[in-house]
Amino acid sequence: MRGALFPSAAASLAGALTVLGYAPYGVALLPVATLAVLFLLWRDAATPGRAAAVGFAFGLGLFGAGVPWIAIALATYGGMPAPLAAIGIAGFCAYLALWPALAGWACARVAPAGSAARLFAAAGAWTLAEWLRGFVLTGFPWLAVGHAQLPGSPLAGYAPVGGVFLVSLGVALVAAAAAGTIEALARPAPRRVLAAVAAAVAILAAGALLDRIEWTHTPRAPIPVTLVQGNVPQEQKFDPELKHRAYAVYEALVAGSRGKVVVLPESAFPVFAHEVPEATAAAIARTLRERGGDALVGLFVAQRPAPGETAPRIHNSVVTLGVTDTQLYRKRHLVPFGESIPAKPLVGWFIDRVLDIPLSDQTPGPDDQRPFALAGERLAVNICYEDAFGAELAAPAREATILVNVTNDAWYGRSIAARQHNQIAAMRAKETGRPMLRATNTGVTSVIDADGVVRAELPWFTRDVLEASVAGREGDTPFLRLGNALAVACATGLFATAFVLGRGRYFSSR
Repeated sequence: MRGALFPSAAASLAGALTVLGYAPYGVALLPVATLAVLFLLWRDAATPGRAAAVGFAFGLGLFGAGVPWIAIALATYGGMPAPLAAIGIAGFCAYLALWPALAGWACARVAPAGSAARLFAAAGAWTLAEWLRGFVLTGFPWLAVGHAQLPGSPLAGYAPVGGVFLVSLGVALVAAAAAGTIEALARPAPRRVLAAVAAAVAILAAGALLDRIEWTHTPRAPIPVTLVQGNVPQEQKFDPELKHRAYAVYEALVAGSRGKVVVLPESAFPVFAHEVPEATAAAIARTLRERGGDALVGLFVAQRPAPGETAPRIHNSVVTLGVTDTQLYRKRHLVPFGESIPAKPLVGWFIDRVLDIPLSDQTPGPDDQRPFALAGERLAVNICYEDAFGAELAAPAREATILVNVTNDAWYGRSIAARQHNQIAAMRAKETGRPMLRATNTGVTSVIDADGVVRAELPWFTRDVLEASVAGREGDTPFLRLGNALAVACATGLFATAFVLGRGRYFSSR
């Protein structure tokens, strides 16, 4: 019992420390060290079950430290009793921890304990588990280790080639090499030390060289843009008696802006489009028409019920107001239990009793929505955590020259969620070779260049506008053409190769 407890405790601690690799802490290469610890523990696991238990402990540490801010949305703003919210978050973290557990079980199944082959199987299995976590049951790719590797890390160069999961594979391979180095030093085995160090250096150097390639280009002069941060308190946002304040806030901020494209946050007007006061919509449209531009406004759209349905279809949306004909984007990837209720006939009655989130039964928009044509550019809009799904953004990004994310992270208070989210958005810019404009209610409102570098941002929880000049970019990164396919193929190939070589004497320690 004692022998089984130490690996799980060490794995849990390593998982929790991994969170320091992400924003706002930014110790980018720390996940390499913590994964190296995990892979060494997996290497020595006597059975697949032991490896799974270690992976589960690592996952509990990672997600328990990395996403507890979800409880703020549930308890503080969603009305869920705090004990029930704690149980819900614990269950969610336990579910997420099943993916590292699956990776540990898989690598222990395909390669012998104590073998170097198991380390490389671990790198492939970890990456595949992250990829699966990103879409199974609607997906939750938050805290993929690749998200921590933005410019400044030599591994960032893999992002425009194969996306965040290829970056994760790079992290995992360097971690496997580091674990192999530690194991070889303990033996000692000088040749294995040199081989492991050479492998790590090659992976890092290749990423640095790829980062020097400019995959996209700027065909036109920059346009002036304004990103609006209204800083409307979340507890007031949906209060019927206080909605008029939001109209006044945003009308004034738009009037004082200078951009030809002005972006307001998600649900800046927390009402249906037909409920926005005509005077407010007219004032914003008039302001933008006078400068030959358009505003992007976050609100909700209600459509007629589909055949066989009785309730109208509700869409979290962005509409344009200004010189162009009205353009509309409807959110495609909804937040489970926040914007949609999975398995509603089974659990809907319970969710309605314990959770009070406005407009929590929405309908996803169609997949084939075109970018907005504004100011000579093509703007691909996404809402809230849609920007966590890189492969889903790839198709609209190919047609677009600029990405736009509108968000309301006020749901999560002053937690680390907003910084994590901004880092994820920066990875989308890096993958696609497109600048990203982020307009948020309370922060982080930012302009992110096409190389994933945050050029400018507003202070958190302030009411202000961010003025910038942004040039759209054209051309395809390899990721825009291949999506996650390259990362998945490489991880699968590595896993399969480790299985084959694990049966040979060159990758076995015995």
